[in-house]
Amino acid sequence: MDLTFLGAAQTVTGSCYLLRVNGRRVLLECGQIQGSREDEEKNRERLPVDVDALDAVILSHAHIDHSGRLPLLCKQGYTGPIYTHDASRALCEIMLRDAAYLHEKDAEWENTKRRRKGLPDVEPLYSREDAERVLEQFRGVSFDKQVEVVPGVKLTLRNAGHILGAAIVELLLEERGRRVKLVFSGDLGDPDAPIMEDPDTVAEADVVLLESTYGDRNHRPFDATLAELESIFDNSSARRGNILIPAFAVGRTQDLLYLMAEHYERWRLDRWHVYLDSPMAIEATEVYYHYRHLYSARLFRGRGPLPMLDNFAATRTSAESMALNDINAGAIIIAGSGMCTGGRILHHLKHNLWRPECHVVFVGYQAEGTLGRKIVDGADYIRLWQDEIRVAAQVHTVGGLSAHADQDGLVGWYGAIKSRPPVYLVHGEPRAQHALADRLRREHGAAVHVPAYGHKLKL
Repeated sequence: MDLTFLGAAQTVTGSCYLLRVNGRRVLLECGQIQGSREDEEKNRERLPVDVDALDAVILSHAHIDHSGRLPLLCKQGYTGPIYTHDASRALCEIMLRDAAYLHEKDAEWENTKRRRKGLPDVEPLYSREDAERVLEQFRGVSFDKQVEVVPGVKLTLRNAGHILGAAIVELLLEERGRRVKLVFSGDLGDPDAPIMEDPDTVAEADVVLLESTYGDRNHRPFDATLAELESIFDNSSARRGNILIPAFAVGRTQDLLYLMAEHYERWRLDRWHVYLDSPMAIEATEVYYHYRHLYSARLFRGRGPLPMLDNFAATRTSAESMALNDINAGAIIIAGSGMCTGGRILHHLKHNLWRPECHVVFVGYQAEGTLGRKIVDGADYIRLWQDEIRVAAQVHTVGGLSAHADQDGLVGWYGAIKSRPPVYLVHGEPRAQHALADRLRREHGAAVHVPAYGHKLKL
């Protein structure tokens, strides 16, 4: 039996690993590559797996960098089961449809330009029909319940504390009398996360795949994060400008709404109008309401999925979103995408980024090559739809709201595994991975590896 690293190897996105046991093939994750245009073009390459020989897929959670190529897998002929938590299935229903819509719009935009040049049309990466079809292949799995995926591969999902339904993947593998327990951390949550419970720990494992997104740093203390948000809201003038918050539709948006409600008076939010300008985030919030038994935070008021926040409006339609661009002051606009790679946040940046009285608050990781990363790194100008926009708004990076564990969290999670198994670092940039590897070796004597794309691990 062996495991081949086909994604998120020395990079953060594009999660994908191929497991072979007893002649069966199981794909762990099938995520979209995100980042620069050159990076995202790699999604068009045929998936590096023999779809006809694939027996099952396991998905740790719904984020697009873990799930985003599943419709492409289906488009290329895969018809087998996809195992994931029930809540992840519900979120994928929203996120994959949205991703497909964006792929269709991108192709439409590109084809308009190509036709003017006499060039042939391009197809979208996949369509909404592909997304609908792949959803029929999902098989819901509850936390802590063992399921046999194929002969010789038994799956148990544990709570990863990252977003709703996010799981640590435990796999008991057996081939010719040899047994191996493989544990994939998935994306581990931060213990200070406002809504989600702390990640479960694992007592024993033979091999560990550990994410390393924040492997080279620790988050700010959560109290300091709250104080920073208070300062941003308190020192901003609701009479002069707006506050833009690019936020991931799943997880970060719900955390923000919860914190805004909890600190409504302290942060003087009564001076503002809060807009959730993301149809996907609105739908995801409704899923959080449906699966509220998975966390203890009190996010909603009454019996419906309305956050406990005064002066709140959800803008579903394009017309409602466009109307926000007529507001010169007094608006806090939460919109996707979280890394400013698309979505409604781009329109709000176009109308506000050049205004010194406005603020842009980043509350999540910004991958290399993304527009969000360029703004965070201090770009003086950005380009949107062939227009050059001056970056004059005040830019804030609030790191303490990450849905990922930081270096202390990652080291502590591994430290709870008594057997001190070899660990393979994934989902990280090389600098973060090597910093985490050094600390794991120093504190736990771990045998740490940083696999490259295509590396095959004999189990």
